[in-house]
Amino acid sequence: MTDTPQITDSHCHLDFPDFDGELDQVIARAHEAGVSRMVSICTRMTSVPKVRAIAEANPSVFWAFGLHPMSVADHPPVSFDELVEIAQHPKLVGIGETGLDYHYTAESAEAQKASLRIHCAAAAETGLPLIIHARDADEDMARILEEEHRNAPYSCVMHCFSSGADLGRKALDLGFYLSMSGVTTFKKSQELRDFFATVPLDRVLVETDSPYLAPPPHRGKRNEPAYTALTARVGAEVFGLDYPAFAAQTQANFDRLFTKVGQWQAKAA
Repeated sequence: MTDTPQITDSHCHLDFPDFDGELDQVIARAHEAGVSRMVSICTRMTSVPKVRAIAEANPSVFWAFGLHPMSVADHPPVSFDELVEIAQHPKLVGIGETGLDYHYTAESAEAQKASLRIHCAAAAETGLPLIIHARDADEDMARILEEEHRNAPYSCVMHCFSSGADLGRKALDLGFYLSMSGVTTFKKSQELRDFFATVPLDRVLVETDSPYLAPPPHRGKRNEPAYTALTARVGAEVFGLDYPAFAAQTQANFDRLFTKVGQWQAKAA
């Protein structure tokens, strides 16, 4: 046993080429930092074999699958049936990431909205949490999430949350979770930290979104799951807690949302 507080990187991309040839060391460094579990997100159908294999080869790695909104325009759509079928894998623990991105890919907005609704339905059908990417699309995002939740309830995490407070409050009203990423640690993000300070503590997760968005002192360099601990330490400051207490709360929150992780761990024990 280790005395290092344990946390979970709820969103990373271990299949990206940034980690090629070094993945074993990256995972080992995560464990040393107290990051005992990672959810590696698969963002397109062609990446499923690689992401699935990483999860199967590493007990601490789980995975999720969805079509990223920025890939909707140039990749085949993912169907409800495909999502439900892939979700049967024992270490597949979430649906997504899906969502809306009008910052870079506004021209595919209608296709993104259609894809998002399919993912919402699959999350409701499978009982797995929806993983949402939102950028410059707060009004449409809030409306669709609420409409689909009314049609068929589902659980959800707003990954790398840095949207407006109105979308954050709508997500919380629906019972969703908000995830703190390296963005929360940036100097320019005081407004975001102030918003998180108003969020119920039992609705907060932590993540890296690695290889992107590395927190200080690594900003501008490749991010990796070990750095979840750096974001979590800032999170502890935001909530006025010591680090072990904040880490324990985020672990409890993750377990409550990603129930399939605990089921797999119980069977593997």
